[in-house]
Amino acid sequence: MGLDMCRAIRKLRAATGVDINMRVGVHSGSVLCGVIGLQKWQYDVWSHDVTLANHMEAGGVPGRVHITGATLALLAGAYAVEDVSMEHRDPYLRELGEPTYLVIDPRAEEEDEKGTAGGLLSSLEGPKMRPSLLMTRYLESWGAAKPFAHLSHLESPVSTSTPLPEKALASFSPQWSLDRSRTPRGLDEDLDTGDAKFFQVIEQLNSQKQWKQSKDFSPLTLYFREKELEKEYRLSALPAFKYYAACTFLVFLSNFIIQMLVTNRPPALAITYSITFLLFLLLLFVCFSEHLTKGVLKGPKMLHWLPTLSGLVATRPGLRVALGTATILLVFVMAITSLFFVPAASNCPSRTPNVSSVAFNLSWELPGSLPLISVPYSMHCCVLGFLSCSLFLHMSFELKLLLLLLWLGASCSLFLHSHAWLSDCLITCLYPDPLDSRPGVLKEPKLMGAISFFIFFFTLLVLARQNEYYCRLDFLWKKKLRQEQEETETMENLTRLLLENVLPAHVAPQFIGQNRRNEDLYHQSYECVCVLFASVPDFKEFYSESNINHEGLECLRLLNEIIADFDELLSKPKFSGVEKIKTIGSTYMAATGLNATSGQDTQQDAERSCSHLGTMVEFAVALGSKLDVINKHSFNNFRLRVGLNHGPVVAGVIGAQKPQYDIWGNTVNVASRMESTGVLGKIQV
Repeated sequence: MGLDMCRAIRKLRAATGVDINMRVGVHSGSVLCGVIGLQKWQYDVWSHDVTLANHMEAGGVPGRVHITGATLALLAGAYAVEDVSMEHRDPYLRELGEPTYLVIDPRAEEEDEKGTAGGLLSSLEGPKMRPSLLMTRYLESWGAAKPFAHLSHLESPVSTSTPLPEKALASFSPQWSLDRSRTPRGLDEDLDTGDAKFFQVIEQLNSQKQWKQSKDFSPLTLYFREKELEKEYRLSALPAFKYYAACTFLVFLSNFIIQMLVTNRPPALAITYSITFLLFLLLLFVCFSEHLTKGVLKGPKMLHWLPTLSGLVATRPGLRVALGTATILLVFVMAITSLFFVPAASNCPSRTPNVSSVAFNLSWELPGSLPLISVPYSMHCCVLGFLSCSLFLHMSFELKLLLLLLWLGASCSLFLHSHAWLSDCLITCLYPDPLDSRPGVLKEPKLMGAISFFIFFFTLLVLARQNEYYCRLDFLWKKKLRQEQEETETMENLTRLLLENVLPAHVAPQFIGQNRRNEDLYHQSYECVCVLFASVPDFKEFYSESNINHEGLECLRLLNEIIADFDELLSKPKFSGVEKIKTIGSTYMAATGLNATSGQDTQQDAERSCSHLGTMVEFAVALGSKLDVINKHSFNNFRLRVGLNHGPVVAGVIGAQKPQYDIWGNTVNVASRMESTGVLGKIQV
């Protein structure tokens, strides 16, 4: 990896003409990994081997990979190396006496640094282009990694403003060319996979095997296997109950119209229907009372409770079952009301040779003013009664089965037993001459009615069973959807908290939400920012790796306590403007003035824009106080060394896989030197 990094820098230097180099130090050993602090968590490693690796980089040679003897032994001769003379090593390495080596790049001699990308870009852009602009064009063509770019699949990160030939790009960026060639194929594969999953879900939804394969409820009773889930289903609200009641009223109205047209409308029947109409209107008023809220609220206060009736019906399962059952029974009763005015048995009128046609027509009238011709229509009203039972979709299958059985038994007993003579009488009137052929058995009204009753009974029973299944399945899916939404919301909130812990509060919204632009680099310039570096130099001497402290683990616990106490100060209101940047070992880096809008720091309000400098000084003093408390409890004598500086900086988020917010500029460098050259227990500014 170190060689690849050096090669990339050489290509960039050759392409742009900018004199840049990279030093790489490598050492292999044991480390402790962990995350410290309360804010701006950073995954880091600690050990003496890490310190040695840092010095390997500091004492390395630009453009070469500097490795220790321990690392060379592990490489087992895979690379050619050359020794580094003792006088050219870092003082720490000379004191340690560790032999070090420089890895020889086997591809260095094969690369023609002047003839690859440099000549290409110079021919495309012209020989007189400034190096800085040349680097910008090169990076645009190369496709710079952007924060959170791996989370977005909207567009390719490569700029299209200055396109370069594919072969040219491949010459100095083969990986970019390879990724670009893979992108359409990978996208097509993703789409194909998504389509296959989509159609698979559709097949599962349409498959009748769900009846047997469902693991959430019993295939026989359709009860949920979890008792709590079954209880929740039965106690769930049903806002659509009012529409079921309205549809049942339409069935009742159909029965009323049929009986008013085919009967002679006796007064008793009219009175019965009038009372039933009032009951239905009262039921509909209760179910739809919520729609009268505006009108009722304008009236007397004693009527303000009326709109709540609709909510009670929708949320009280017991009340819904009682009202639904009463409504269905009411339709059942009114479907056969006209038969109640006919005696159980009567002499059938028959046509004799001495009876005139007019007299015979009058004989069609039975006692109770019920014409014989209305018998088939009474059966049709019974069929509508069956239909009313299936209108309440969320009524339990057991209750529907009970009501359907009750209605089937009542209808069959009426037309096949107690009022069977009506059918016989109708046949006698239709075929008065004994010499005429009688109709077939299947054409007799009572038998046809009974067959119709059984057909509707079994059909509605199957539909009720299927409807029960889909109602429960719909409830289950909605519940799982709510759970997934809650989990997704929890994950989003957790992601937001984690992101806000990594990035400042004013930067995090740039990468979250519907309007995030994670394909753009975030950067901001500030004219007056105060930068703080606070370190505990004594901790380097305190840190040790032994069996007593679990190979340095207890030392890191103390460091975590120090950093965590420092982070607690950030939650105080007076330090709300202090932004923690990062920790570097035992060094704490923070800044103020980063929440100001770029460009507002003009000369006329320069005093106001730099008013946060005092806050940073107070924060530095508070850090020292916190460390004194830790010393008191841990019986140590750590002292804080603080450096401060203020001036212009550039802030931004860098990195694609593990983005990090940081600040750059000479102001930061001077603040670091203020700390490194400072005095223990003092603040150098």
